[in-house]
Amino acid sequence: MSGEAMADPDLAAASKVNLRRPDVMEEVLAQVEAHYRSSMIERIRANGGMLTSGNLTVRLAKQFGFCYGVERAIDLAYAARRVFPPPRPIYLLGEIIHNPEVNDQIRHMGIQTIPPRPKAEDLARVQRDDVVIIPAFGTEVQTRQALADKGCVLVDTTCGDVMSVWKRVRQYSKESITSIIHGKAKHEETKATTSQATAYGTGHYLVVLNLAETDAACDYIRNGGHKDAFLERFKGAHSPGFDPDRHLDAVGVANQTTMLRGETEEVQRRIRSAMEQRYGAGNLDRHFRYFDTICGATQDRQDALEKLLDERLDLLLVIGGYNSSNTSHLAEMGESRLPTYFIKNASKMASDKLICHYKQQEHREIETRDWLPPGPVTVGVTAGASCPNNLIEDTIRRLFALRGIPESELARA
Repeated sequence: MSGEAMADPDLAAASKVNLRRPDVMEEVLAQVEAHYRSSMIERIRANGGMLTSGNLTVRLAKQFGFCYGVERAIDLAYAARRVFPPPRPIYLLGEIIHNPEVNDQIRHMGIQTIPPRPKAEDLARVQRDDVVIIPAFGTEVQTRQALADKGCVLVDTTCGDVMSVWKRVRQYSKESITSIIHGKAKHEETKATTSQATAYGTGHYLVVLNLAETDAACDYIRNGGHKDAFLERFKGAHSPGFDPDRHLDAVGVANQTTMLRGETEEVQRRIRSAMEQRYGAGNLDRHFRYFDTICGATQDRQDALEKLLDERLDLLLVIGGYNSSNTSHLAEMGESRLPTYFIKNASKMASDKLICHYKQQEHREIETRDWLPPGPVTVGVTAGASCPNNLIEDTIRRLFALRGIPESELARA
C-alpha cells in the first residue's frame, strides 16, 4: 500500500507522493527494526510463549503487540522523514499511535505535532506543500478538507479497518440512517468516524460507551422520554441538531474498532431488540442495520488473552499506552479474573514490593505494594496493538531482575 494521500473521492484532491519505493523502504525497515524489534521476544515465542528461570515463569499471550495497521503507520512516518529530510517541515496530527515511547521517537526525528483537531492558529503554521501525517486513527473530514485545500502533502496512515467503518457510516448517512456508534466519544478514531456520519448526507450519530448507555438509548426507542434529559446525558456524544424523537427512527450500529467484541455484539443485540419491539419484526429491515466492524487484530489479541487467562497464573501485566483503547480492554479482561497491572513500561515496576500502574476507573496511576508474591510465581504478559516488542522485552527483563536472576541466566533459559 502506498503512502499517497488517500482522500475520499468526495474531498478535494491533495498533493500525492509515493513513499513506499523499494530504496526508501529498505532503509526504513532497517531503522524501525533497530528501534522496536526484540530477539528475546522472538525466542520466547519460538519456545511456546514461555520463559522460566529460577522460581519465576513468564507466559506470553499468543498474540500481542504491534498489529499490521500500527506497523504500517510507523513505516510511513519514518518513510516521510526519509523522503522529505530537514529542513522540509513535517507535521503530525496528534499521535501516530497511542504509545508514548513511539511518539517520542517520532518527535526525535524532527516531526512536529499539531492538535488532531487543529484550530485556525494551528493551521496557520502549515503552508502549501508542507507534509502532514494523518495518524492510524484517521482524522475528521473537516480537518482533512482544510489541509487538502491548503495544498499540503498528506501522508495517510489511517488503518484499513477504520476506513471500513467509515464506508459503512457514510452509507448510513446517505440513507438518512442514524449511526449508533459503540465507542469512546473523545477518542480520535470515534471523532473521525462521527465526522463521516454527518458529512455526506442527512445522517446523525449517537455514541454509546457501554451497555448502560445502550440501555438508555433502547428505553427511549421503546418508550420515548424527556428529550432534554436524554440530550444532557449524551452531551458531547451526539450530532448537532440530534433529536431522539426523530433520529432514533432508523439506526445503524457501528463501532470504534478497538472495543470488546462481546460488548459490541451485545450493544447491537439490545438495539435490534428495542427496534423490533418498537416497530415489529416485519418492519425491522426499514429501521435497523448492523455490520461487524471490530478490528481483526484487536479480536486476535482479546482471544489470545482469554486463552492465557485459562492457564494457571498468579498475576497479569498488560503493557501499553494508558490512552490506548485496545490495551485498556485487555486490562479490563484481566482485572475480571486475577490481579492485573496496567503499565506503560518497565520503569513502573519500582521493586518487587512496589509497582505504579494505571487504574482505569480513576483515570490515574496508583501504587500497589507487595504486588509480586514470594516463592514460585507465574506471570502472564500481554500488550496492546500499539506496544513495540522492545518494551515488552524490557518488562520481562525487569521482572527477572527483581527476582535476582542475572541476564546470563536468561540467555540459557
